[in-house]
Amino acid sequence: MNNKNPSAMYIPTYDDVLIAHKRIKPYIHETPVLTSSFLNNLTGAELFFKCENLQKAAAFKVRGACNAVFGLTDEQAKLGVATHSSGNHALSLSYAAGQRGIDVTVVMPSTAPQAKKDAVIGYGGVIVECEPSTSSREAVFSEVVAKSGADFVHPYNDPRVIAGQATCSKELMDQVCGLDIVIAPIGGGGMISGTCLTLSTIAPHIQIYAAEPVNADDAARSFKVGYIIADDAPNTVADGLKVPLKELTWHFVRNHVTDILTATEDEIINAMKLVWLRMKLVIEPSSAVSLATIIKNPEIFKGKRVGIIITGGNVDLDKLPWMSQ
Repeated sequence: MNNKNPSAMYIPTYDDVLIAHKRIKPYIHETPVLTSSFLNNLTGAELFFKCENLQKAAAFKVRGACNAVFGLTDEQAKLGVATHSSGNHALSLSYAAGQRGIDVTVVMPSTAPQAKKDAVIGYGGVIVECEPSTSSREAVFSEVVAKSGADFVHPYNDPRVIAGQATCSKELMDQVCGLDIVIAPIGGGGMISGTCLTLSTIAPHIQIYAAEPVNADDAARSFKVGYIIADDAPNTVADGLKVPLKELTWHFVRNHVTDILTATEDEIINAMKLVWLRMKLVIEPSSAVSLATIIKNPEIFKGKRVGIIITGGNVDLDKLPWMSQ
């Protein structure tokens, strides 16, 4: 497996998902599935929220990070791990590395939410800041890895990470019967790829939708034209969805996703506020994009049983998006 050449990467299988789930079980929660009569009535659908905001480190990314970290040999682990991330993967990898007792360095945009930076530091991670663009992240990261020799755990374009993320939808299938649709946010595509991997194997009749901000809609545009379009520095309140697809995640998106729906900034913020108000759940803006697109496209979801993956709950409580500036 060559993490420096994504185009040559191994495409994970469902056997990898089963191995990953067994490997990471001691370090993760089996998160609950919650419902809301109010949101069912609002959308005309039966909604089942898979609450990864209640996961360790408050993000689904702990699954992929733990699978990568605990899959290392002792010899590999001695050099530690490193990544670049706007937040949730950074803090999740820091959590996983802390559980194994190895070093972790993360390159983070200077604009990343303070709550996510604090979590990385709290888990023992070392932060190297960069400019808020994909090109800056990757350039600074290359320097970090060249110095340390640490194992690169890509936030999403890594078969170990995708197999770990796939365990989320595996649990969802055990928790809820008769789903017609599963929807999750899309940025780089790690969660959607894991969802595709699981559902295409054990429940191929279920439609898979991805949800994306209009202000960072490179995946939706890629889906329409049939090749990857990569925006360098989109501006959206959904900070976890600013990164572009890569070769491995694009493989799953183009082969298994039914459609990619988009929501405006106001629609995302309103959906986030609805979940806080009606379900009493702390979710971050990126997690609200799926509900925003369901509310926006009732004709797709009306009368359906819909699984919604709530991806994380790491928010800066001093800068909630509906607060006046």
